Amino acid sequence: MNAITLREATPADVPTIARFVRALAEYEKLAHEAKGTEADFHAAIFGTPQRAGCLVAEMDGVPAGMALYHWTFSTFLARHGRWLEDLWVEPAFRRRGIARALFARLAKDTLAEGGRRLAWNVLDWNTPAIATYDAMGAETLKEWITRRLAGDALATLAQEAA
Repeated sequence: MNAITLREATPADVPTIARFVRALAEYEKLAHEAKGTEADFHAAIFGTPQRAGCLVAEMDGVPAGMALYHWTFSTFLARHGRWLEDLWVEPAFRRRGIARALFARLAKDTLAEGGRRLAWNVLDWNTPAIATYDAMGAETLKEWITRRLAGDALATLAQEAA
């Protein structure tokens, strides 16, 4: 039948979420950066305050993918949105519409809660993902450059705070 079911993650999904994140990190050649534990994911998704959310995709009852997100805020729109941190579809389940279904659900949920944007990053070499995003009508923000502070640089700057 190949029925896709999308649902909010439950605490029982945490091991699967952690496994999917590790698989994504390996795919992106960033396994060395994947430090999150099951306890970390549980705290982020189910803790108080909730820091992230996660949709789980199943195909015929088998976990097939996930979309892990958190909330953002646009000062220009004076509205919140969602940032898709990671989307993963297991290789055996690709090209069956799961990624698009996850994006559609994220879009629906974002609008339903009054949000106005859904955004994410993609690695420039990930042409299959880019093609999927182009087919959905996603725009590339070429003039924006993502920057971040992490690790020692974040700690060093934090020491300057009074």
